[in-house]
Amino acid sequence: MLVIPAVDIKDGRCVRLYQGAMDQQTVYFDNPIAAAKYWADQGAALLHVVDLNGAVEGRPVHKAEIEAVCKGLAIPVEAGGGLRTMEDVEGLLGLGVARVVLGTKACEDPVFLRSACQKFPGRIVAGIDARGGKVAIKGWKEDTAVDAVELAKSCENAGVARIIYTDISRDGTRAGVNLVETSRVAHAVKIPVIASGGVASLDDIRGLKEIEKYGVEGVIVGRALYSGAVALPDALAGAR
Repeated sequence: MLVIPAVDIKDGRCVRLYQGAMDQQTVYFDNPIAAAKYWADQGAALLHVVDLNGAVEGRPVHKAEIEAVCKGLAIPVEAGGGLRTMEDVEGLLGLGVARVVLGTKACEDPVFLRSACQKFPGRIVAGIDARGGKVAIKGWKEDTAVDAVELAKSCENAGVARIIYTDISRDGTRAGVNLVETSRVAHAVKIPVIASGGVASLDDIRGLKEIEKYGVEGVIVGRALYSGAVALPDALAGAR
């Protein structure tokens, strides 16, 4: 199972938010490239990069930073945040990103999602972010009545390579991964699922290992790594 450090970029810096609130941030690195290199040196095999400003504004904002991260590392990078057009997707892939994450568009525009998957096979990931099992979009600012499991099935049918499932209520809180909802999504689809939100300790890694057999291929970890509550080498060892 993969342990994937998160590098969230806001106003040019590497931050962590609390439950996705843009006004509740902690800055951990002034330079996101330094953060990315730090996790690569610690043994990460993949990085998850989010353009937080882009997610809210609905357009890529931190293209220069994302390109620098991709060019400065030997490991692959997946990235998302504010991708609303095919040009946005193509542009990010052109910066060196291995695969892109579509959230709002995956929920709102299945035709676009299918087209993106056909144009860039294996490189489109659906980011499904939910509160209480219902999907939130536009940088988590807008709630919907869409059920996360039903959206996961729809995204699989559209051809996405994998799904990132984030429990917003736990993101940045270190309250523990929502194993029940993550398992529910994983059971519903045949493509790999990556868990996100709430990792507090190595116990969460162990818990996810228990449901790896249902298709959970990895976990994105943010605040727990940055605060030192979890050491990446220990998490990587626990996930093997």
